[in-house]
Amino acid sequence: MMISTRGRYALRILVDLAERQTEEKVTLRELAERQGISEKYLESIVKALVNAGVLEGLRGKGGGYRLLRAPEEIGVLDLLERMEGTLAPVACLEAGARPCARTETCRTLPLWQGLDETVRAYLGQFTLRSLMREERP
Repeated sequence: MMISTRGRYALRILVDLAERQTEEKVTLRELAERQGISEKYLESIVKALVNAGVLEGLRGKGGGYRLLRAPEEIGVLDLLERMEGTLAPVACLEAGARPCARTETCRTLPLWQGLDETVRAYLGQFTLRSLMREERP
């Protein structure tokens, strides 16, 4: 499993927005500059996040983006699944997959199930809040 730049960048910009949630809406240009991501590529990521109900976007003067939910309510696992599609290590473990004819005799299935459970448990423990930089004295 490899997380694409789309998934990684989505996570980065959401953490950026979470850390600045008390400020006014953040423009695409500001996000692009702070994160070192091209505006054009960022636009497609932000559009997907708006469609997923994670961000609110307003156009025009005073427009920009902001989180629709609190950082502690946005899970990393859910976010990556929205951006990447499946995180399953093999096709037979994808949500909605047809039952494999070899399930009963597959010697490697327990290995893949364990990997899938481990990845989900690990990513499932993180939210945007847990990734935010906490100011320390």
